Amino acid sequence: MIYEEYAIFTPGPVKMSDEILQVGAKQTPYFRNSGFSEVTFACEKGLLEMVNAPEGSKVIFLTASGTAGMESAGMNLLDKNDNALVVNGGGFGARFVDICATHGVPHTNFKVANTNLSDIERLAPNGDHTALVVNAHETSIGHLYDLDAMGEYAVKQDLLYIVDAISMMVTDPLDMQQSNIDVVIASSQKGLALPPGLTMVILSPKAQQALKETHSLYFNFTDYLSNGERGQTPYTPAVTIMLQLEARLNQIKHRGGIAQSIADAKEVAVYFRESIQALPLKTFTPYMPNAMTALSPTDGKSAIDIVNELEAQYKVMVCPNGGAERDTVFRVSHMGEVTKAYTDILIDALHQYYGVARP
Repeated sequence: MIYEEYAIFTPGPVKMSDEILQVGAKQTPYFRNSGFSEVTFACEKGLLEMVNAPEGSKVIFLTASGTAGMESAGMNLLDKNDNALVVNGGGFGARFVDICATHGVPHTNFKVANTNLSDIERLAPNGDHTALVVNAHETSIGHLYDLDAMGEYAVKQDLLYIVDAISMMVTDPLDMQQSNIDVVIASSQKGLALPPGLTMVILSPKAQQALKETHSLYFNFTDYLSNGERGQTPYTPAVTIMLQLEARLNQIKHRGGIAQSIADAKEVAVYFRESIQALPLKTFTPYMPNAMTALSPTDGKSAIDIVNELEAQYKVMVCPNGGAERDTVFRVSHMGEVTKAYTDILIDALHQYYGVARP
């Protein structure tokens, strides 16, 4: 399959810009030198500025997937003496629950539905919790939580606040200081619009002080922080993706900064949702991010059939759901190098699929 022939609206990987693709096409350089250390420092500085991290915050750069970022955060910041309140509103919330269970971390499986947790103080179960863990955007259903409200709750309850921001960073507001976030987990292949393979864990000073002794060689954050002082990682980094990250952070800055990137994503998301109102599709949740739209067919068609037909007949890729939502939900990404003109490809394909003239 030649993916260049396809229009991509999947929530990771996402469509990359030509500038970033060109960086990836170059020879991967050697990295144990001062030149690459400067790249690492530049990436750290750009990321910390993007999320308005507290002074003294640090970034862990992992050659790994987003799930590794989630698991390594749990391994380094939680142990048997903790009691984590884990927000579980879908597949990725359930993954955090599984991580806690796997590593013997006492936890409360806080199952939620039909709420953005703006009223978390009323909804949260009682318990002697030590941490609040949440996927800011529950990507499995396109549901965005209220980070500010949860941050206020975390401060009141004196909780370590760990946020997986993998599928909302760059497209939706993310401010560590405003939301009182202690840990942000990010990954390369979504809002940052880079290839998969690089995960970043941003640690506030409070989080750094909370680090535990971890029984892991590769995922030992203390080791990463020590190596990070000289702009290096303990083990081989995703060198080319780091170079692409540096270029991408500069690109965001030159395009008007993070506020403009968020505004651009919102404009595309609103445009898409307004443009499909004549079709037998409804949004799955009222709490939608700019990053993505989750849709449910209202005419009895199977969501997975729609996904397959769009790919086979129109060379348009959207994302299916698995499990219980396999036939009821599919997802459309607005992350990456996606404009209104590019989105028209999908909008036109959906109208043709349904045999409805586009207004």
